[in-house]
Amino acid sequence: MNLLKSLATISGLTLVSRILAFVRDVLIARVFGAGMATDAFFVAFKLPNLLRRLFAEGAFSQAFVPIFGEYRNRRGHEDTQLLVDHVTTMLALILFVVTLVGIVAAPVLVYISAPGFVRDAAKFDLTVQLLRITSPYIFFISLVAVAAGILNTYNKFWVPAFAPVLLNLCFIAAALWLAPYFDPPILALAWAVFAAGFVQLAFQVPFLKKIGMLPGIRFSWSDPWMRRVIRQMGPAVFGVSIGQISMLINTIFASFLAAGSVSWLYYADRLMEFPSGVLGVALGSILLPSLSKCHADNNTAEYSKLLDWGLRLTVMLTLPAALALGMISVPLLATFFQRGAFVAHDVLMTSHALIGYSVGLIGMILVKILAPGFYAKQDIRTPVKIGVVTLLATQAMNALFIGWIQHAGLALSIGLGACLNSAILFHFLRKRGIYLPEPGWAKFFAKIAIAILALALTLWFGMGTEQSWLAGSGWSRVLRLSALVAGGVAVYFAVLAALGFRPGDFSRRAVH
Repeated sequence: MNLLKSLATISGLTLVSRILAFVRDVLIARVFGAGMATDAFFVAFKLPNLLRRLFAEGAFSQAFVPIFGEYRNRRGHEDTQLLVDHVTTMLALILFVVTLVGIVAAPVLVYISAPGFVRDAAKFDLTVQLLRITSPYIFFISLVAVAAGILNTYNKFWVPAFAPVLLNLCFIAAALWLAPYFDPPILALAWAVFAAGFVQLAFQVPFLKKIGMLPGIRFSWSDPWMRRVIRQMGPAVFGVSIGQISMLINTIFASFLAAGSVSWLYYADRLMEFPSGVLGVALGSILLPSLSKCHADNNTAEYSKLLDWGLRLTVMLTLPAALALGMISVPLLATFFQRGAFVAHDVLMTSHALIGYSVGLIGMILVKILAPGFYAKQDIRTPVKIGVVTLLATQAMNALFIGWIQHAGLALSIGLGACLNSAILFHFLRKRGIYLPEPGWAKFFAKIAIAILALALTLWFGMGTEQSWLAGSGWSRVLRLSALVAGGVAVYFAVLAALGFRPGDFSRRAVH
């Protein structure tokens, strides 16, 4: 299987999901604006999302996928199915308990995650109510991530990549049609979260059955491979929690700032998730199984080449995205969100956060490429230690920036922290000889720099004034932004083509 083709497939489906996510967020911004109700919902949705990343997409995938890949190479189908049953049953039991705790202890969790809400009893109570509805999402979506890990190992990348589309469709349906039937209307979004978890899980079941890996309810504490997964999950949970703790601390800080701060950070983060998901998540999903196979085969040369391939693609595609997000933040936000209750002031406040995030986009995506370099070798402790350093540095920057640039300082701290994280990961991969750069990086960087300069000039002269975007009408903004983005993309890749870049240069076969 061609990894570039797999990347294009996953990125394409992720692009569809992100476009639907924009439609979703535009509708939420138009119907609900940026205020008390949306702040309450985003906090209530952030908590199960945090646990999803902690238990499933983060700790579980890091611990399970490398071990599952190794086990599949050594054992037969029946033994592999048994391992899937044991691990899935164990995780489901843990998740069921966590879900119950989320429902029962919702007031405590809201108090911890957004203590500033205590000053407004109505806001606090609404957040508690929303959290109790969204808590079961952690159970369903974590099992979705288990299914994704299995399907990715079998190179069925498109199925997990499509599942988030269903989440966005549930949100869109709730905002368009269900909100008027709820009091308050924001409850419709919470029930959309609940439904989306179930729908995504149900979608993946037929594909698991097709490859003969549909989990059954079987548990055995004596299974040594399951115990290996549990032992790996310990440091993995701690490692993933570091990044999530950083985001949670940011929410705590934002809850004490001006009303709307949580929402401004959320909408900026949604735009950041666009390139992060389209490239970062896609690359991480296809690299981890292939790296794990190289490690099992002791193929160190191919292991290093896979990392080099991922790094070159990241640099080529992420740097222009980061530049564009920072330079045309107001045009982007005005076009997508400025309507209804989301006014020009919200656009400007959100743009400040988006600029802060854009500084660290390259770091955020590089982490998704470099960390699997350790995970595939079943070394989770090194990224954990680096994560601790990153967390401390991020909070130090929060203390420095928040009094200066308010909520934008929180975004900037996250971005710079991600850059620090990726730099340290890169250092240790090089120091331990895990990654040896292929020849030609200096010339590669020089060509990228020339194309980036051409892109910057195109955006600068084509954008016009921020006020013209804030005062423009909906369709005029859409047409202007489409022309600006299309022009920037055309110039960037035309310069790269003139400098000798060809798509075939980035083609690479998956390791089987």
